[in-house]
Amino acid sequence: MEQNKKKEMKKEFSGLKEPSQWIAGIEWFFFIFANIVIIPLTVGKAFKLGQDSIITTLQLSFLVTGAACLLQAFIGHKRAILEGQSGLWWGMILSIVSMATAQGTSLGELGGSLTVGILISAVLNIAIGLFGWGPAISKLFKPGVMAVFMLLFGIQLIQIFLKGMLGIPMGNAPDDAKIKLSVAVLTLVIAAIMIFINVKAPVKYSKYSLLGGIVVGWIAYALIFGPEHSVKTDASFKFQLFNLGKPAWNIGIIVMAVITGLMNLANTFGALKGTENLYDEETSKKQYKRSLTISGVFSGLSGLFGLVPYAPFVSSIGFLEQSGIVKRLPFVIGSVLFFMMGLIPPAAHFFSNIPLSIGSMVLFVAYLQLLNSSMDFFKKIELNKQNVYRSAIPLFLAIVIMIMPDSYFSSLPKVVQPIVGNGLLMGILIALILENTVKWNRIKPPSKN
Repeated sequence: MEQNKKKEMKKEFSGLKEPSQWIAGIEWFFFIFANIVIIPLTVGKAFKLGQDSIITTLQLSFLVTGAACLLQAFIGHKRAILEGQSGLWWGMILSIVSMATAQGTSLGELGGSLTVGILISAVLNIAIGLFGWGPAISKLFKPGVMAVFMLLFGIQLIQIFLKGMLGIPMGNAPDDAKIKLSVAVLTLVIAAIMIFINVKAPVKYSKYSLLGGIVVGWIAYALIFGPEHSVKTDASFKFQLFNLGKPAWNIGIIVMAVITGLMNLANTFGALKGTENLYDEETSKKQYKRSLTISGVFSGLSGLFGLVPYAPFVSSIGFLEQSGIVKRLPFVIGSVLFFMMGLIPPAAHFFSNIPLSIGSMVLFVAYLQLLNSSMDFFKKIELNKQNVYRSAIPLFLAIVIMIMPDSYFSSLPKVVQPIVGNGLLMGILIALILENTVKWNRIKPPSKN
């Protein structure tokens, strides 16, 4: 059995000399890059970190993400799935910054409390993995839960990316922030071209639309607006722990972080369940165990380094379906290149200066595929006018909470404000409760007779 696995791996990696594998690897590199580079930049700006701290967290993000992807590919779930800084965590952190600022909570206390919550959730994640609880917990994340999660997750991230495309600062944006019309026109035009290529062009061309969008968009932006310097050239890597703030004990924020960590398991279940058809295999207990443990370890490192915690990216499903690059070899090539970029400061400086509007544009197009992933899960449940509440309640409530001003929640106790004020989190929680406490399949529509 072990010999067969070694033969399969040898066969899978035998195409290392083929140019097509390296082109696909570069495509993977830019997909990883576009998903990751925006996160430390926006979080750094939201927490008003200095340039040295931002470049430090950026280089650490490259190194840690590259290592996480390689460990998952060879030891964890062994699939071509991006292991990166979780969009669920990222969205929560950006939203809670503005909420905490409105409440008068200092950024130091916020960052320190998030650090404590992240470390606690990482320990729980590791325990779930080591003790093999993943398959049991995955049963709670039924198709109805995953359908709601995928759709709300897409809405939250598309909202963030659209702001970036329109030139609106992400995170703690000033009150007088406005759409930059010239930037918006450029990004919307290129996004429309990318979507047209994905719809009309043959797969052998459309699978490179993401790579083309980044390259063409970056060049066009530089020619029209000049180069963007997200990080100054004189900023240098200065390793230190707790970049977001030394451990603090704001109970509401810590509880919010721990709950987010538990809800973040949906990323693992969504990514692994969503790729089962692509790999023609059901996820095994060992894959859950190893994947969750590795995600927990790297989430713990993110808490120490001041990074956003880790999880498998559900957006990888859309990338795999669109590009057809299912084999691990291109993914490994892209991960190695990404890791190496973190070791070379000039490379990290160069790639850190991608315009946030262009990075947001590429991710906007890529994450539209989450609607398809959501619909795949909705097809597994039978909705009618009697049981539609299982999805309608969490979806509509969550979307309304997402668009409500943070000030609306100021009358609630501070302990629950970060939880109740997060639409995505509330949507997942409500969906989990409804799907696991009500026997919806037994609720049938009335007979027409």
